[in-house]
Amino acid sequence: MDSEKQTSRFQQSPKQWIKAGVWSLIYILFIVWVGNYWWLLGLPVVFDAFISGYIPWTFWKKSENKAVLAIMGWVDAIVFALVAVYFINTFLFQNYQIPSSSLEKSLLVGDFLFVSKASYGPRVPNTPLSFPLVQHTFPLLNCKSFLEHPQWDYKRLKGFDSVKRNDIVVFNFPTGDTVCVNQQNPDYYTNCYWEGYKYLMSQNPLKQPNTEECNSIGRQLVKSNSQIFGDIVYRPVDRRENYVKRCVAIAGDWMEVKNNQVYVNGNAQEKIPGVQFNYFVQIKGSSLTNNMFDKLHISNEDRMLLDDNNAQMIFGYSNLAELAKMYNLDPNLQILHFPMTDEVKSKLQETPDVKIVIEKSKRLDVFPLGGAKTWTRDNYGPIWMPKKGTSLVLNLYNLPIYERIIRVYEHNKLEVKNGEFYINDKLTKTYTFKMDYYWMMGDNRHNSADSRYWGFVPEDHIVGRPVMVWLSLDKDKGLFDGKIRFNRFFKNAER
Repeated sequence: MDSEKQTSRFQQSPKQWIKAGVWSLIYILFIVWVGNYWWLLGLPVVFDAFISGYIPWTFWKKSENKAVLAIMGWVDAIVFALVAVYFINTFLFQNYQIPSSSLEKSLLVGDFLFVSKASYGPRVPNTPLSFPLVQHTFPLLNCKSFLEHPQWDYKRLKGFDSVKRNDIVVFNFPTGDTVCVNQQNPDYYTNCYWEGYKYLMSQNPLKQPNTEECNSIGRQLVKSNSQIFGDIVYRPVDRRENYVKRCVAIAGDWMEVKNNQVYVNGNAQEKIPGVQFNYFVQIKGSSLTNNMFDKLHISNEDRMLLDDNNAQMIFGYSNLAELAKMYNLDPNLQILHFPMTDEVKSKLQETPDVKIVIEKSKRLDVFPLGGAKTWTRDNYGPIWMPKKGTSLVLNLYNLPIYERIIRVYEHNKLEVKNGEFYINDKLTKTYTFKMDYYWMMGDNRHNSADSRYWGFVPEDHIVGRPVMVWLSLDKDKGLFDGKIRFNRFFKNAER
């Protein structure tokens, strides 16, 4: 009897055998792609699900209880959907919403994107046990959406392409490994530095503190001030916030910004229509109306009417008169501040009684913080992008630039003793990089928290390439007043 029962298990219809063959082939091809052949141990499970049936996968279908059938039917459908979404979200596509204006006007706040993970090759997840469609925290429940263990090492599967200059790229925020829950922008490391800097300067205004002192004191101050900064949490690479920027330089490149113009390897970056900068706009009379702002696609959030308060708080001048004098403007007239593309600027210059002056940065709060550089947002570098397998001669000038790469991204112990460098307790004069690194910037150049503020993006942080806008919502409009931007549906999001 037992042998007859066992024989009957394999007496399936040709259709069922074809299904088993197709799904087994798909499973084997997936294993070859991933490169982890231990997963072949799961092949008998696939075969059993279609042919032998030793495991009672659908035991609940034999129940005569209608409630059990209904509930288990829903459970079966939900589990299948979650598994399918998990694999699609991990290896093929991910949805992403543009949350801020850093890439305007190339991509707009309210654009919803399909992000292709297969373009640059999907990563094998660092945290494989995670809930799909949730990056790191369950909404409402306010708890982690992933298990920290096990954690797998970085591995990227074969993709269709590699990151190129001027690609728009989605990536995990590099300095998002440690996060102040209540104060995430600026990031934890920037908060620590400036908290330490302010404290040390208050103690001795005549002595300029060094970076190590600022960071050490700052970490203590941030940790002790939970009311402002909240809990401090750690996130693995694939659970860090997703950012989207334009890659302006790839591994091996030299990059520099001169008077807001990006140069790569000595050549000016090609003209990108969506790039915009901040301007002060002096208006005589009422020549600019809300209707004109709408036509120029300048959002309510971007428009700022200057007064003494914001001239001081935002731009660092004692009052509006001092700011106006610096830019040769008249403080008795209306002065607005907002970002514009070259196209919008040209249209606005045709308006009578309007004077336009570009905003200039005088702040040195850029990467590397405390690195003894005189770089600013508008004049930055030159800086070299590390390339895998390339060696760098270490010195005290470039150490602040590449220290985080050596210590954090590539997991080495780095010490400096009497001007000499020790990596993993071995004296050395050079360091050879293990990964490629990229430089990311927003097209909204004066309103973008990008590589100029937090540095390089390692290759293991690259998520994918946005390929298409599938929905776009204007936050300044009502539902029946143009909120849905139909003209952006199915727009190519790659450029």
